[in-house]
Amino acid sequence: MSGKSGPRDRTWLPPRTSQPRALASLRERLRDTFWFTPTVGLVCAFLLWWALAEVDMKIVAHLKEEQAYEEIADLLAFAQDTRLIVTTISAAMMTFIGVVFSISLVAVQMASGQLTPRVVRIFVRSRITKLTLTVFLATFAFSLLVLTSYEGGASANPRRVTSVPLLQSTLTLGMVGLSLLLFIAFVSSTLRLMRVGPVVDHIAHESFRALERQPGGEPEEAPLEPETTRVMHRARAGVVRDVNVARLVRAARRRGVVLRLIPRIGDFMVPGMPVLAVHGGAAPPPYTLKYAVSVGVERTALRDPAFGLRQLSDIALRALSPAVNDPTTAVQCLDRMVQFLAVAVRLPLGPLHHRDRRGAVRLVQEVPDWSDLVDLAFEEIRGCAAGNPQVTRRLLAGLDDLLVLAAEERRQPLLRHRALLVEAVERTVPEAAERAFALYPDRQGIG
Repeated sequence: MSGKSGPRDRTWLPPRTSQPRALASLRERLRDTFWFTPTVGLVCAFLLWWALAEVDMKIVAHLKEEQAYEEIADLLAFAQDTRLIVTTISAAMMTFIGVVFSISLVAVQMASGQLTPRVVRIFVRSRITKLTLTVFLATFAFSLLVLTSYEGGASANPRRVTSVPLLQSTLTLGMVGLSLLLFIAFVSSTLRLMRVGPVVDHIAHESFRALERQPGGEPEEAPLEPETTRVMHRARAGVVRDVNVARLVRAARRRGVVLRLIPRIGDFMVPGMPVLAVHGGAAPPPYTLKYAVSVGVERTALRDPAFGLRQLSDIALRALSPAVNDPTTAVQCLDRMVQFLAVAVRLPLGPLHHRDRRGAVRLVQEVPDWSDLVDLAFEEIRGCAAGNPQVTRRLLAGLDDLLVLAAEERRQPLLRHRALLVEAVERTVPEAAERAFALYPDRQGIG
């Protein structure tokens, strides 16, 4: 593997975030839920209604102190006009929500069948989707609360009313306008989800952010002391999503040992499997390791750059299946895979060595190396591409481009895949002219 890259090798990446790792993990968990944002929106709607109701009461009280009963009568007339609008909004909003999101779920189902079931998580994590549902539900709840503030119509006695929902009714109309704007944005976002280009672009950018969060490896690190014991996984079964590095480093420092994480991010763990190997002493107490390894029902791109390649490979394989037969989609996935590998080829990808404050290594974490990433990107697609010249031409062009960028010690996996692809095409395509056409590198596949 190549040495550490210079500063210019990372100019493609977004600026590093200063967000603490624990907060980033919590943020990722909340993004994977669909209930949190709408619940917060409903609570905010109630608090906002309560605050505006208090202000409306103070406005009426002030007008009474000023003996401005004609102005109160005008406000009552305005309230009578807006009451019908608010009533209509409260009655229609839930129906609107049901119709919109029913259609959206059908669109998501179509996208998951055409591309991969993993695109559902893009819909669940979408900010515009959550914001739209939040505003819709908040508008519905707020309109119901506003209806409770009406004390009478325009014929009510201005001297006896205590509140006229002036600000509440105005804000309700504003929330309806905001709902309409968000509806347009939501429809646009849902339509993007049904298109291949935006989906693979989203997956690629998630992978780049995960690669940015991963520190560089240190393959030159000295060998570890002999392994003394292992810590077993006692939590629920699931996919390893994240690791609390700070907790593990503290636990290892207090014991004077080095911990080695056995599973990689994205591995599936069941209770009883070894999760940590201890080098140089006794294992830390179990309570110090609690919640150190986070598991869930599915992989996430937070600390797992390879998950993006897995998704792109799934989309490409489905596109190359005889039932779908969509090689152009496979070429679009290869474009993003080559883009990802063109970045990773310049980065150190050795094991991660996490240190304590004194610089001593306390946690060793295995991550996919360069060969793993290349195999993940090309192995399965290469096996399905031999009879499709559009894909073989694009794959050969991508391999040739990566060979130009790769250092000498990273060329071998690329050369192996190129040789295997050529052999597969030669076995599959008997005509020499068609073979030559299929083995001609072309970044667009076939124009």
